[in-house]
Amino acid sequence: MKKSLKIIAFVLIALAAVVVWFFGFRKKEVPIVLDTENPGYGYISKSVTATGTIEPVDTVTVGTQVSGTIRYLYADFNSNVKKGQLIAELDKSLLEAQANQFRANLEVVKSNLTYQKSNFDRQNLLYNAGAISKADYETAQNQYNSTKANVNSVQAQLDAAIKNLSYASIYSPVNGVVLTRNINIGQTVAASFSTPTLFIIAKDITKMQVQAAVDEADIGHVSKGQRVTFTVDAFPEDVFEGTVQQIRLQPTVSANVVTYTTIISASNNDLKLKPGMTANIIIYTKEENNALLIPAKALKFKPDSTLTKQYKIIPMGADSGGSSAHNHRENSGRPADSAGKNKMQSDSGVVILTAFVWVKKNDSLIEKKIKTGLNDETNVQVLDGLSVDDEVVTGIKQVTVKTVTASTAKSPFMPQRPNSRKPAPKKQ
Repeated sequence: MKKSLKIIAFVLIALAAVVVWFFGFRKKEVPIVLDTENPGYGYISKSVTATGTIEPVDTVTVGTQVSGTIRYLYADFNSNVKKGQLIAELDKSLLEAQANQFRANLEVVKSNLTYQKSNFDRQNLLYNAGAISKADYETAQNQYNSTKANVNSVQAQLDAAIKNLSYASIYSPVNGVVLTRNINIGQTVAASFSTPTLFIIAKDITKMQVQAAVDEADIGHVSKGQRVTFTVDAFPEDVFEGTVQQIRLQPTVSANVVTYTTIISASNNDLKLKPGMTANIIIYTKEENNALLIPAKALKFKPDSTLTKQYKIIPMGADSGGSSAHNHRENSGRPADSAGKNKMQSDSGVVILTAFVWVKKNDSLIEKKIKTGLNDETNVQVLDGLSVDDEVVTGIKQVTVKTVTASTAKSPFMPQRPNSRKPAPKKQ
């Protein structure tokens, strides 16, 4: 009897040990949870970044053709001027004196011309009557012709003096805003060898242009008419819009870096943009507003052996009985053009690549071949091979197991933790 009790006790102890091990010390299997996402429609783009300087679309340099001292100024920095408006005057005293001198000279030669004409007429009558020789006649004729030429010469000198006098008044050649004033009242300007710059006038500052320096590695993707957005440090929260207007062929080389000046036109109706501001530019080389998108990390996912316990792995062709049914693709999840294959270009200029993704369907993972377009490293445009109903695998979640959870069965031999929640007091 005692021997039977010992056997029963030993069996109970062994059973208790097994239960304790099963519920307390056995390593619990962690279920594999996959990250999945359905394709959806949205916006995607490819872009080029650059920096540049904001400049007026057109500027005019105003100078002077005559030398002199600045006597009056009628325009200053930021002045709005109209075409033909007087903006500065030189001292005209010397120019007026020179013009008056030529006027006096003209009166002298005109008086001499009257005398020489009268003398020639008399000599002509005497010569026709045979009273004088031909030599005397020709002498009178020559003096008359020389005096006429002298009158024309002095008249031209007077015209030049009057024109120079008019140059002493500086007028605005265009409607615009004065950006720079390089002179002050009393300053002497000399126009002997080159025209001095008095003012720089911007024609229309409601229209600006950005001179962007685009790297040689990116310039091949930039073309006229592409949309541009940019920001300036003065207004970091404002995004300004523009359009690529011109790509200049002359390269700029600085520290062995080759860039090409790209002109971007932009509206400035609110006058926030100032000449000389630095712009941080984004040029959108390709854009799609309603593209079927999946996360870019879906192209990098590749199932490993740990998933075979929970999912059925179906590589490409396995469901159709193809020869690849028993071979897992080593390059799945990577574009097939990595070896230079399956690469083409669409009519819109988008490069079409072939890639592979895995789709979760119930307890199976099915490999699918797709065609991709734009890729901004976050999302990828799917051109063919998927629909919005497909559940695309993007990765594996990291799941940790807690030692005690509400859903875990408890051993009947383990002491129970008392309930820490107190019942709510009854209403009186």
